[in-house]
Amino acid sequence: MTALIAFTNRGGEQRLRKLEQRFLDAGIIVARTSDDLIRYHDKFIVIDRRVLYVLSFNFTHLDIDHSRGFGIVSTRANWVNEAARLFRADCTRSKYRPHTDTFVVSPANSRTALETFVKRAKKQLLIYDPKISDTAMLRALQARAKAGVEIKVIGSVSSRSGLNAQKLAHTRLHTRTIIRDRRQAFVGSQSLRSEELDKRRELGVIIQDAKAVKILIDTFESDWVGTTVKERPASTTEPAAPGPANEPAAASVKETAKAVQVFTKELDPLSVSVKKAVRKAVAKAGDDVLHDKDVKDTMKKVVKKAVKEAVKEAIQDAQAAQV
Repeated sequence: MTALIAFTNRGGEQRLRKLEQRFLDAGIIVARTSDDLIRYHDKFIVIDRRVLYVLSFNFTHLDIDHSRGFGIVSTRANWVNEAARLFRADCTRSKYRPHTDTFVVSPANSRTALETFVKRAKKQLLIYDPKISDTAMLRALQARAKAGVEIKVIGSVSSRSGLNAQKLAHTRLHTRTIIRDRRQAFVGSQSLRSEELDKRRELGVIIQDAKAVKILIDTFESDWVGTTVKERPASTTEPAAPGPANEPAAASVKETAKAVQVFTKELDPLSVSVKKAVRKAVAKAGDDVLHDKDVKDTMKKVVKKAVKEAVKEAIQDAQAAQV
């Protein structure tokens, strides 16, 4: 058994090293990804080079029990071979070149494959996506809508797009899935946003198995009926209506102090990562780079964004755990 572990993650390098050690202690061969991409987010398993699992969810309690996710299990030889090639390339930190458009890998062929998949819709597109924001993909969707294609999005998309989007109710949305004309479907880990198409390792497959597509359609239609109010524009500043459903109770002094202690402890890996990034920048550009205002501003923005996203995900995770 061989496991490929990302070179970095939101939880910090220390946690990854502990995970590697646990795997090694269990007799598992461990390989580490390169740092050429900002994140390795794909989820797949190849068993005995005969069976392939492509998942839109992680092996976590939150994803399995409290999130909408799908998985595709296949014995198609070309997909199994492609998955083995991708795994080997990432383990050896070598370039991967896809051989088929139905095996969708970011950043290798995902932009072309998914844009083509969307543009070929004739009647309907049913989409699960936490955040659609890529300009080219939005244009492709808008063009299909203008051509009369019915488009429904469970997730988030700019209100200016004019697309019909709803929030998934009662559970966390994690899958990225597109069902086209009720005959084919893409299931994977990449959203229609630039980072996931161009800068991260993501994986999905395009299927046309009638039984599997029907399960996806039935699940989408059930989720659509149960969705909440229409997705609020991303730029709105209107506060949520107060009340028990969306207004958390104020934390006690004791709870606040405890949270501060946890933050202090858990943020240690972040400081290590920042120091490492600074040393790397200095090594490449020289000491003068530290006095550059643009560099300082960029570092502040990156750290601030990371903390903001972590807080947002923590809130979503807490809400999902209460379902």
